[in-house]
Amino acid sequence: MRADRLVSLVLLLRRRGRSTAPALARELGVSVRTVLRDIEALSAAGVPVYAERGRHGGFALLPGFRTELTGLNHDEALALLASGSGRGEQVFGLGSALASALRKVVDALPEEHQQRADGAAQRFLVDPETDLLSRRLIADEVADATMLAVRRAVLAGHRLRIRYAAAGDAPAWRTVDPIGLVTVRDRAYLLATKGGADRTYRLSRVLDAEELTEPAERPEQVDLAQEWRDRGARFRRGGDQVVVVVRIDPDRREELAGTVLAVRAEDVEPDGRVRLTVVFQDARHAEWALWQIASGAEALDPPWLRTSLRDRAAAIAARYAG
Repeated sequence: MRADRLVSLVLLLRRRGRSTAPALARELGVSVRTVLRDIEALSAAGVPVYAERGRHGGFALLPGFRTELTGLNHDEALALLASGSGRGEQVFGLGSALASALRKVVDALPEEHQQRADGAAQRFLVDPETDLLSRRLIADEVADATMLAVRRAVLAGHRLRIRYAAAGDAPAWRTVDPIGLVTVRDRAYLLATKGGADRTYRLSRVLDAEELTEPAERPEQVDLAQEWRDRGARFRRGGDQVVVVVRIDPDRREELAGTVLAVRAEDVEPDGRVRLTVVFQDARHAEWALWQIASGAEALDPPWLRTSLRDRAAAIAARYAG
């Protein structure tokens, strides 16, 4: 770990020319004291780091110094691959490895290409922390040690023991055969089997994990995208699904269709409104989706859904009366 950090420190100084200890500490995710100790270690190893005092001072390398420190380690290479798949570097615990890998990649470029890459990078921003309405985008959080154990078991093909807190149940230990990791809109999932049956675990509900030494029972090759589609299809066919008949304004049709599991039937009524027969995951899903559209839609069937929406609207109206 320290060797990788020292390499990253050298590459940061090469790229920036001069940087303060607090700035280096923030970039590397360590304390200022650790940075100062690392600077001393580099100097002792013959790396020409020098300090400039004063208001605009900091640490820098002697001009012209260059090292061949661009070799990627395993996690850094994995992080580069994960970065090509949405925000995998974040939810799979590879964020720091990705930052380190990208520094090495940039350092390997010719100097004129480095400047061009830096300029181009300023023109792109992928998945900021908030959207245009300043709503913070909250990703699932998984403890580093837990994520590391899960990731190692998946890559090594070993069985995995996890302490899992399923919704509505007390946390319990279970041993699974891991297949792969999937991230969807900042939520990460472990695809596995247990006793030969498919299981999908949300990583934020994995409270602890232990990689075992015995090999996992799983196929040598896997099409993870197809596996995810198959599991999604089975999920949509099962559970407490609700079929709803709804009349909706045509300009809100796509909004509703984007939230349902399936559209089974569709007709246009004489007044131009659209009558849909749609499938929701459960009762809560149905009520939530139709409440978002408010008066733009009307649930025709089942009766309990009409009653539930009416009672909710009455409660809101009573709260604001007068």
